[in-house]
Amino acid sequence: MKITLNNMADEFDANEITVDQLLALKNFTFKMLVVKLNGQVIRKHEFETVTIKDGDEVAVIHLISGG
Repeated sequence: MKITLNNMADEFDANEITVDQLLALKNFTFKMLVVKLNGQVIRKHEFETVTIKDGDEVAVIHLISGG
């Protein structure tokens, strides 16, 4: 499957993967992440069930606070 991840083409050897699987495969370990799938924000409790399919656009954003 081919997707766009953070504005870059990426490819996986599966027909679909969950958001949790994507985060693990790409080593996104930061605690404060926002994930958008085709422009829609995915809530953290949905990461295990929401699937990413061929052609989808995914954005993984690190939230950082400062002062």
